[in-house]
Amino acid sequence: MINFTKRNLKVFFRDKTGVFFSILGVLIVIALFAFFLGDTFAESFDKNVKDPVHLINGWIVAGILAITSVTTAMGAFGTMVDDKAKNIIKDFYSSPVKRKTLVMGYIVSAFVIAMIMTLLAFVLSEIYIVAKGGALLKPVPMLKALGVVTLTALANTSFVLFIVSFINTSTAYSTVSTIIGTMIGFVTGIYVPVGNFADSIQAFIKVFPTSHGAMLLRQIFMEKPIAHSFKGVPKESLNEVKEVLGVTFKLGGHTVTPAVSIAILIGSIVLFSVLSFFSLSRKKK
Repeated sequence: MINFTKRNLKVFFRDKTGVFFSILGVLIVIALFAFFLGDTFAESFDKNVKDPVHLINGWIVAGILAITSVTTAMGAFGTMVDDKAKNIIKDFYSSPVKRKTLVMGYIVSAFVIAMIMTLLAFVLSEIYIVAKGGALLKPVPMLKALGVVTLTALANTSFVLFIVSFINTSTAYSTVSTIIGTMIGFVTGIYVPVGNFADSIQAFIKVFPTSHGAMLLRQIFMEKPIAHSFKGVPKESLNEVKEVLGVTFKLGGHTVTPAVSIAILIGSIVLFSVLSFFSLSRKKK
């Protein structure tokens, strides 16, 4: 499995254009908020809110880190789709290597790629925050953020694998990649705050695993900016702002705790992994 994983990593990183485009969406979002949308969002807050720019920057970064592993894992699984489209995978299946070993090789390589690219996005995001006058995360919050990023990357990788397990052609893969890349920013409340959507869409967002990764990261990156910006603001008003921005979720009238969000992420990892293995195992050799 290790050798097959290395092979997949080499195939992915050998395609410099593919690597660039897998992270391009993140760079575009950072650029949009850095030069255009960031100031617009900040100006939408009440004048009594202190330093709203730092608040928005934390919100942006958290969302970016939550979705980076989706787009990069999608790019990584392109190797598997390409192998199927060119019938290379049949050569692997005819070898003594077990099918589950091959599947694990694809999964591990996709997760490693997702983590590498997300960590790169993490570094770029911290640079962006500092460049905009903010401060780096302290060691403990940073470790928490890295833990959430890892768990979210696992959840996103298993979810993307389930989608890709049904794709057999490069054309279909390109189409699905475009759709997912476009929709994931809206589904996780990055382009538009969660509270601005209709209730039915909010309900979907609040059960989507990646959204919980984004929510947990917002709580980490926005903890100090919120405390500073909304100092002296009534608790009820603050809670309302948190719900609108997706810093907290309410399901069934109850506020979702971090433990519940972590459980949802872990549950999605197990669920989509099992479904993916079932989908891939039933394919004809």
